[in-house]
Amino acid sequence: MVAALEVVIPALYAISIAVLVVYGGNLLWLAVFHARDQQLVDGPVPDPNELPEPDDSWPVVTIQLPLYNEAAVAERLIDACARIDYPRRKLEIQVLDDSTDDTVNVVEKRVSYWQDRGLDIVHIHRTDRTGYKAGALENGIRLARGDYVAVFDADFLPQPEFLRQMMPKFFEDENLGMVQARWGHINQEHSLLTQVQAFGLDAHFAIEQHVRQRSGCFMNFNGTAGIWKRECIQDAGGWQHDTLTEDLDLSYRAQLNGWRFEYVPTVEVPAELPADMNALRTQQFRWTKGAVETALKMTGRLWRSTEPLRVKLEGTLHLSAHFAFPFILLAALTHAPLLVLKNFGYGPGETYFGVMGLGLIGFAGFFLAQLFAQRALYPDWSRRVRLFPAFMAGSMGLALSNTKALWQALRGKKTAFIRTPKYGDTGSDNWWNSRYAISDIPRVIWGEALLAMYCTIGLGATIVLGEWAAIPFQALFAAGFVMVTVSNVQQVRTVRQATPAPAT
Repeated sequence: MVAALEVVIPALYAISIAVLVVYGGNLLWLAVFHARDQQLVDGPVPDPNELPEPDDSWPVVTIQLPLYNEAAVAERLIDACARIDYPRRKLEIQVLDDSTDDTVNVVEKRVSYWQDRGLDIVHIHRTDRTGYKAGALENGIRLARGDYVAVFDADFLPQPEFLRQMMPKFFEDENLGMVQARWGHINQEHSLLTQVQAFGLDAHFAIEQHVRQRSGCFMNFNGTAGIWKRECIQDAGGWQHDTLTEDLDLSYRAQLNGWRFEYVPTVEVPAELPADMNALRTQQFRWTKGAVETALKMTGRLWRSTEPLRVKLEGTLHLSAHFAFPFILLAALTHAPLLVLKNFGYGPGETYFGVMGLGLIGFAGFFLAQLFAQRALYPDWSRRVRLFPAFMAGSMGLALSNTKALWQALRGKKTAFIRTPKYGDTGSDNWWNSRYAISDIPRVIWGEALLAMYCTIGLGATIVLGEWAAIPFQALFAAGFVMVTVSNVQQVRTVRQATPAPAT
């Protein structure tokens, strides 16, 4: 038994570290490219007074607002889009409402309010959610009169000058198919959970999106806060709903058809971050599963294309990024046992552990991507970067849930598009009173609780064995699973306590 373990455990750990080095190494390349690039992401924000004034030559733009049971934020979104500064005769707003609750009434009233004030705004309510968000967008395109289509999810708040900032990009290049703005954060300072989420998203926008565009690789539409050329959508085959990330799917199909995308880091559109662990888990599960579904659908097509090798390689790492989660889980399961074997004279020798030290390359990539993102976006970046350990621990803590999502995608198991609950949160501490707050404990939490105990015991063993260099790594595993488990239980308890007991 021991003989088998001293071969299997080191091999599995080595595989996990090798995979994580690949993805961390890619982030390292992105971070270094960003650092050397002269066009910094934090360039000057255009003065609204200096933006071009739309005239009759500007095209008709349709703004699409896909909603599903968003009573807490629907009115806020509609009002923000109604105030966008663009010629009224050139602007159409479609509220694509698949709701089954009183969101329908909220939307009807607000649409009527703006119609009475001369705005071309329509309420398109589907009673059949075929295709979920992708289906709603495709249905809206059929009825839209715009040559360009802007999309905003329910929790976003576009500024009045959004179209004046973004539309001129299309006038410079007929082959430009999509322009993406940067996400901001309405409730970033609400809690440690929202701070950590913002920290991770900042790296995607400030580093990944920025560098992929600047290096000529494929980037993606982020599902919201962007504008599409209608011709591009149609040429790429339209919105399809065979994956849960219709935005990533359409992005790759369009770019493989020769369309160019542009990321505009100086235009920020703030949005609400999930305020509780259940909402975050729901979002991350959908993103992971959808990305894997898209990778299975598009990677082969990417490699059969005539794109340069660097585009194929970066695109593959981009599409498959969520494949890192099962290997994070594998590293968590094998790290402490490997150290125990070593201290009892079993397992590989010092050469093995020396080679495993190359894992620091991957760690450097994860760290520098976050560091450079914070430095690019915030004057107080040195304070914000202290969130890095919490971000790493949180990413590790969600590894089991995201691995489950990946496994479902690999098996071809289809699930509904579960929207992320939105609470209209602008910093208040009463999200748990929302009707959309999730009061159920997910089954996966029991596995996370077991992993929390397992990794905590492993941390104790690591300390007892005197493996000082390995303690920080093991501590991150333990902290991650403990954080996810405890915060999930606490938040569910808070929701249940806030929910009135049923009348008897």
